[in-house]
Amino acid sequence: MHSLVRFALFSSAAFVAAPALAADLSADDQQISAAGTGATEPEAEILVTARRRQETSQEVPLAISVVGGDHIDNTGSFNVGRLTQLTPSLTFYSSNPRNSAANIRGLGAPFGLTNDGIEQGVGIYVDDVYYSRAASSTFDFLDVAQIEVLRGPQGTLYGKNTTAGAINIATRQPTFDFEGRAEVTVGNLGFKQAKAAVSGPLSDTLAARIALSSTSRRGTIFNVTSGNWINEQDNLGLRAQLLFRPNDTLDITLAGDYSAQNPECCGTVYVRTGSTQRPLSRQYAALAAAQGYAVVSTNPFDRLTDIDADLNAGNKIGGASLRIKWDVGAGEFTSVTAWRFWDWKPENDRDFTGLPIVTRSQNPSQQNQYTQELRYLQSGDWLDFVLGAFIYHQRIDTQGTEQHGPASSRWNINPTNALANDPSVLNGLTALNTQYLINTSAALFGQASWKVTDAFTIQPGVRLNYDKKKGFYDRKVFDGRGVPVLLGQTGAVKAAQLAIFSPQSYAPEGRDWNFSYDLTLSYELARDVLAYATYAKTFKSFGINQNGVPNDATGVPALAAQTILPESLNHYEAGIKAQFWDRKATFNLSIFRTDIQDYQAQVTNGSLGLVRGYLANAQQVRSQGVEADFSLRPSERFNVYVNAAYNDAKYRKFVDAPCPPELSGGGSGAVIGAPGAPGTNSPANCNISGQRLPGVSEWTFSYGAEYNVPVKLLGQDGQAYLGFDGNYRSSFSSNPSPSAYTWVNGYALSNIRLGFRTDAGFDIYGWVRNAFDVNYFEALNVPGGNTGLITGQPGDPRTFGATIKATF
Repeated sequence: MHSLVRFALFSSAAFVAAPALAADLSADDQQISAAGTGATEPEAEILVTARRRQETSQEVPLAISVVGGDHIDNTGSFNVGRLTQLTPSLTFYSSNPRNSAANIRGLGAPFGLTNDGIEQGVGIYVDDVYYSRAASSTFDFLDVAQIEVLRGPQGTLYGKNTTAGAINIATRQPTFDFEGRAEVTVGNLGFKQAKAAVSGPLSDTLAARIALSSTSRRGTIFNVTSGNWINEQDNLGLRAQLLFRPNDTLDITLAGDYSAQNPECCGTVYVRTGSTQRPLSRQYAALAAAQGYAVVSTNPFDRLTDIDADLNAGNKIGGASLRIKWDVGAGEFTSVTAWRFWDWKPENDRDFTGLPIVTRSQNPSQQNQYTQELRYLQSGDWLDFVLGAFIYHQRIDTQGTEQHGPASSRWNINPTNALANDPSVLNGLTALNTQYLINTSAALFGQASWKVTDAFTIQPGVRLNYDKKKGFYDRKVFDGRGVPVLLGQTGAVKAAQLAIFSPQSYAPEGRDWNFSYDLTLSYELARDVLAYATYAKTFKSFGINQNGVPNDATGVPALAAQTILPESLNHYEAGIKAQFWDRKATFNLSIFRTDIQDYQAQVTNGSLGLVRGYLANAQQVRSQGVEADFSLRPSERFNVYVNAAYNDAKYRKFVDAPCPPELSGGGSGAVIGAPGAPGTNSPANCNISGQRLPGVSEWTFSYGAEYNVPVKLLGQDGQAYLGFDGNYRSSFSSNPSPSAYTWVNGYALSNIRLGFRTDAGFDIYGWVRNAFDVNYFEALNVPGGNTGLITGQPGDPRTFGATIKATF
């Protein structure tokens, strides 16, 4: 909702990407470039810190994608959600900042509603600080120099255990030479973005850096009810750092950051209906007709909605950290102390229609987290090793309100019941939820690299982890007059109200130890050709259900569901990394398989006002596939890259899964009706063994090229350039249990830019994103109630604009 452009920082690092995205770099950035990714000299290489020490990306026996700042900027990838267009194995889903999840190779966090009681399988780190909330993924990247996406388990090298991978973000650090960066972008849909950063010395031993970023854009969906464009962008970020360097062996960096969002978000559009096993009189068409309701448009790409509840995605996140790096002669000691907070103030339309069914739905929450990580790194001629310790403490408090309106009775009560015609029965019915989570974990971890010969290296790693979680959930229910609704109350009115909201209170807790380990063997087959193989045994800690659990037949909470088992993973991977043609070409290939026991899955409940989603264990899950990255730079005038991934991620065994909508909503009985047959019986649960995990495309690609020619413009020597970047993903399921109604078709997006840049750091270019105006969905949703309604989130239409950047 902010309309002013506020200056902000962002990185201008390399124009780089996945282990070998071809790119153009400024002279200042050549030190972190990679062969075949933009350096003018063939021997230049990307330096990474994936193994907590500086080395080239081609030396690391690990599947890793590296994306530099300029490439992020030029493709409009200004947050983790947009980063997925550059790294095929990374996927990101977000119906709002809280309900966000980053997955790698289809693994990480359950698809659907976020539950605070489980760990994120993909760790997000910014300058060595762990960000526990996926909400941070929706904010603008702030003064980023480079991003490393590490695929596969990383717990023996990173503070918080990461079973699926890690996103390691490095920001630009304070410098003892004065420098500055500024960037302004304008585009259609009222897009305005400004970034700025300045760095320099305050004394001989003290340097500072400050960066700002601002993004605003009109929404892409028009709400005819409010008259507003919704799902807008509205980000503001600030980051400041102080570096104290008393001598060449000691760096002490104090950093603080603050980011805020305040968009009118996040709404959906009508997509279609699909028949369920509910009686026809209780499915969407009949329910809407009974109240004289017609959706504003049945074409989702008209981008029209009529949702009538207030929308908000107010979001504040920030914190402070103190990082100490001390060269003690034989090795390097690192200490990272950090505090982070997250405040979330949402409002949603939970019935997804223009009818006042659910008139209020909000779950504001507040989080504080504290982390302390200690590491010691030593490198030698034949042995390198890292030893570390990590302590993490988190508290989340949530206060929820959900209230029904005058249209709820007609929508939710069986029309054969006279109460369906009495709006007062459910009008004003309110559930107040109070919950908290206290999460503490500690770990010892380490990894060594034993150079058996000049070519052969053995790399073992271990991790010992302790987790303790304590939660509380309490839901109180009141009718429209403010009178408590209690279990055991009798009468038709109370029965109708309890069918929507039932009181519930429980306090889950648990503690557990687990031991993880991995072993990697690598062999240099020839100069610039490295082969490696990895086995890892790791765990994701146990979880607790923080959003409520189902009730049993007597209306009592099913306390057996309040905790879920830890995941147990066996991971296998092999790969080869090669450079050839005088390092002008790079080709990396990896094959992988991850087997998971007791996979922590999201379970959905079809009833409108009951527990909408909770966690349960699927017996077995498997993710396996192949990834390939290729880049070529035959000259300083041209570069091209292609990255591809094939991922076969399935439930190997999930015999008691929630049923898809076409097998839901019916009665109970021995004879089960056909899928989508109205008025028939539904199974209590479904066997979805062998079906694909939600959100996973079998095939994903990213690709691009750039060509430049030397020109002189306005008296300045420079380069005119034409660049193209694209990505493709095949179809994927958008429901925890695959449904015929919620498959998202595959799509390809294309971005084009044309510009002029100088060696002095000036760059101006025009850009078009989604150049061919492809209509696609980011996700489809199944609203509660088993009415057959399917809503969706359309992806961005074609956007275009211009950017001016300068470095000095």
